Amino acid sequence: MTKKRKQILAFSIFFLLCVLSYSFFDRLLSVKTEHGIAQARDLYAQPRNSIDVAFMGSSHIHCDVNTALLWEEYGIAAYDYSAAEQPLWITYYYLKELCKYQDPKLVVIDLYSPARFKEDYQYAWLEDNLAGVRFSLNKVQMILDSCEYDKIWEFWPSIARYHLRFDELTGEDWDYLTTTRRERASFKGYTPYYIVTPQEEPLLDQEYSGGITLKSEIYLQKIIEYCKEKDISLFLMVSPYITTQEDELVYNRVHEIALMNGIAFNSTNYFYNAMDLNFEEDFNDNSHLNYSGSCKFTEYLGSEIKKNFDIPDRRGGKKWESWDRHVEEINAKAIEAGFPAD
Repeated sequence: MTKKRKQILAFSIFFLLCVLSYSFFDRLLSVKTEHGIAQARDLYAQPRNSIDVAFMGSSHIHCDVNTALLWEEYGIAAYDYSAAEQPLWITYYYLKELCKYQDPKLVVIDLYSPARFKEDYQYAWLEDNLAGVRFSLNKVQMILDSCEYDKIWEFWPSIARYHLRFDELTGEDWDYLTTTRRERASFKGYTPYYIVTPQEEPLLDQEYSGGITLKSEIYLQKIIEYCKEKDISLFLMVSPYITTQEDELVYNRVHEIALMNGIAFNSTNYFYNAMDLNFEEDFNDNSHLNYSGSCKFTEYLGSEIKKNFDIPDRRGGKKWESWDRHVEEINAKAIEAGFPAD
C-alpha cells in the first residue's frame, strides 16, 4: 500500500470515529422531554407515508389528542406532532418537515398559542420546539424566524446546549442508546396527564374579533397556502380549556380567516355538552385535559373528522402495526395511573 493510500485510509478511519463518537454522545446527552423533543424526534421512526392525520400546535395537542383512541375507535393513523407553546411560524416549518417523510391527508392545527402568546420571539419553550428536529435547511430557516440574531447561538447547534449533561444523566439516557427504531415507532406523540383538578366552566360571549399578531397571521396564511399546494385538507381547531375573552377574540378572527379560505374551523369550547365533559373530573389544570378528558374530547374529534374528511380505516394493515403496539402501551399506562383504559 502506498503512503498516499495509507494517509487516505487513516483519515477515513479518523473521520468515521469522529462521526460515531458525535452520534454516540449526541444520542446519550440529548435532552429527552415529551414536551416536543420526543414528538419531533420520533416522527423519523414512523413508517414512511403511514400518517394520515397529523395534529400540530401546542401541548394542547399532545396532552389532549389521544392517538390510541383514534386508532381503536376509528382506525385513524394519527400522530401528535406538536411542542409546548408552539407558535405558528414553528408549526409552518414542522409542516414542511412532516411532508418530507409523510403524505398526510389531513392536518389539524391547534390555535392556543397564537391566542395566548403575542411576542414575535418566544423563548420559554424554544429548545423543546427545536431540539428534536433534524438539521437541514428547513431547520435553519425555522431557527432564523424563531430567534433574534444575537440569541441564535443559545439554541444551535443543539449539542452545545447539553454537552455538559454528564452529571445529570439518568437511566433513561442510557436506555435510549439501545432503543430500537421499531420501539420508537410505537410512540405517536400523545403524552396524557393523570391528575384531576376541578375547574370552573368559562363564559363564552365574545362577539368581536381581532388580537392576532401580524407575524402569526402571516404564518397562518403560509400554512393555508402550503396545504393547498400539497393538496392536504386543513382543519383549524381549539381544544377544550379554560379560555378567556382575549383568547376568544383571536379565535373569532381565525374563524373569519377560515371562512375566507374555505377551511374547516371548530372551537370545541362551544361543545362541552356534546363531549360530556365534566369540569370536576376531566381537567389536569386550567389549560390541559387529563386522560379521561382527552378520551372524551378525542372521541368527539374523531367523529367530526370521520364525518367531514375522507380518512381511511387502517386497522389490520401491516404498515400500521405500530399503532396496535401504541394502544397497548397507552392502555397499560392508564391502568397503572388508576384510570380505566378506553
